[in-house]
Amino acid sequence: MLNLSQLFDTGYWSNLIASPWTAILHLIDIVIVVSLIYYFSKAIAGTKIMILIRGVFFFLLVQIVASLLGLQTISWLMNQVITYGVIAAVVIFAPELRAILEKLGRTTQIFSTAVISSEERLIQAFVKSAAYMSPRKIGALVVIERAQTLQEYRSTGIPLNADISSELLINIFIPNTPLHDGAVIIKEDKVAVACAYLPLSESAGISKEFGTRHRAAIGLSEVSDAFVFIISEETGSISIAHNGRFTHDLDMIEFEEILRTIFVSEDTQKPVFWKRWGGG
Repeated sequence: MLNLSQLFDTGYWSNLIASPWTAILHLIDIVIVVSLIYYFSKAIAGTKIMILIRGVFFFLLVQIVASLLGLQTISWLMNQVITYGVIAAVVIFAPELRAILEKLGRTTQIFSTAVISSEERLIQAFVKSAAYMSPRKIGALVVIERAQTLQEYRSTGIPLNADISSELLINIFIPNTPLHDGAVIIKEDKVAVACAYLPLSESAGISKEFGTRHRAAIGLSEVSDAFVFIISEETGSISIAHNGRFTHDLDMIEFEEILRTIFVSEDTQKPVFWKRWGGG
């Protein structure tokens, strides 16, 4: 443990940085400790054990100050409190500690080799929801906003601003529920609104077998760059409309291939280890 005299001893500092390799090792040591403290504090934020940690840091600070000033009695007393207090805390807060360790185990991706991008999550949500709704003939109309804003049409819907998931999309379009009628509009990886109304296409070339959902999808694709997919309530078939083009009766493989062509760029690369460490 350092004391106050060592901090003002020039010989101590010159020995510490005499070797560049030693200085680098000290820097790496500090970075690792700070990183561990940061991730641990994020894991325990909002839990009961956070109050205990604050108390431990207070006693630790007092112990360090007492040691630097040469107050041996206070330093010894704080050392005993910290030593036996940590053991008591492990026993008292065992359930909270178990929950924190489980949370860390679920969320850490430091050594993970598979990092799912936002585009991949989007595609998986669409494919899973379509795979569920299509065989059951649950009608759906989903719009993905791209470069051109759809604020005019979003304003007609009911705001949700929810994370995208197949379960949410399926639940929205279940028949006879308040939000099943109209379109879901997705903006920036969020389900922005549900029950939105879209402009109907006035093209005379659209077959009469297609209903309002299909005409609305085609109509929006004619006036914007949005990507729209439709599930027919009558047949369960999957269709897409994009840039004024309409493709009908897709199977699941074709549907997924089109989604990947539209939303996944060819130069997408897997994150390297240091990016995963930093959360990138």
